[in-house]
Amino acid sequence: MDDHISDINSPKHAAAVQSSLTIGIVVGEMSGDTLGAGLMREIKKHYPHAYFVGIGGEKMIAEGFHSLFSMERLAVMGIVDVLKRLPELMGVRKKLRNLFLTYPPDIFIGIDAPDFNLNLESTLRAGGVKTVHYVSPSVWAWRQGRIKKIAKAVDLMLTLLPFEARFYEMHDVPVRFVGHPLADQIPLEKAEKTARLSFGYSESQRLVAILPGSRSSEIKNMAPVFIEAVKWCLQRQPDLEFIIPAANQARKIQLLQLMSEEVQPLPIRIVEGQAHEVMAASDAVLLASGTATLEAMLLKKPMVVAYRWHGLPTLLFPG
Repeated sequence: MDDHISDINSPKHAAAVQSSLTIGIVVGEMSGDTLGAGLMREIKKHYPHAYFVGIGGEKMIAEGFHSLFSMERLAVMGIVDVLKRLPELMGVRKKLRNLFLTYPPDIFIGIDAPDFNLNLESTLRAGGVKTVHYVSPSVWAWRQGRIKKIAKAVDLMLTLLPFEARFYEMHDVPVRFVGHPLADQIPLEKAEKTARLSFGYSESQRLVAILPGSRSSEIKNMAPVFIEAVKWCLQRQPDLEFIIPAANQARKIQLLQLMSEEVQPLPIRIVEGQAHEVMAASDAVLLASGTATLEAMLLKKPMVVAYRWHGLPTLLFPG
């Protein structure tokens, strides 16, 4: 497999998984990578020699995580993309399951990615591994019957929001409300002027931030819709400026390729990373549904949230 990072059968991993404290973690996208890196930092304060292994992103790897597969392979959205990659995804999950059942970690933590992680957690828990799920699925909003599957899969649920914890308490599922690290990372007072100057924009310019998502499939599905939205806005307000914070270099290249296909150049600037700073500098935000909506809210920015399902775009306008 091209995105295989490390040999899952390596004696190094077999030995390390049997070390003093081993924690298995699986994340499926960049927001989970951020949560995982923060979790690792806190755990290392108490267990500095802990060994972390599974699937993680760049931030977790920078903290010393041993990623056995590229996180990018799990970053899929929509039924069509999942079905295309289903054999690969099932193969990855099987290899992780076999590793963690053969060399059980002290605890396994699935971060978000419930379709992938809850099944894995259920199997590991049945095999005697303590399991935690970090970031509750929206079970309180729809398909509440899933709570039975979750109860069988996890020893502990960690929630980002307090009302989620109350829901699990009502259903006798062990739970702990832990909050979201973004609440500590984003200041209560926004530094809009400083952020604008850092990107070379004046206070008088009207700037719209665009965040089409961090996954390749999200860029493919959402970016063309957002580009059309840019054209629509420019027809009515030609003085608008737009800026996109690409999640990483690969997404930046993907976005630049899309922009190169436009007949007429558009006032869209693409930068790598710096999503918080870009949103802080903007007057408004157009973004794909996800963790970025929480960031925009904490930055007190008016936003339009969009999501495209099976080729049909749905726009949600917050009240």
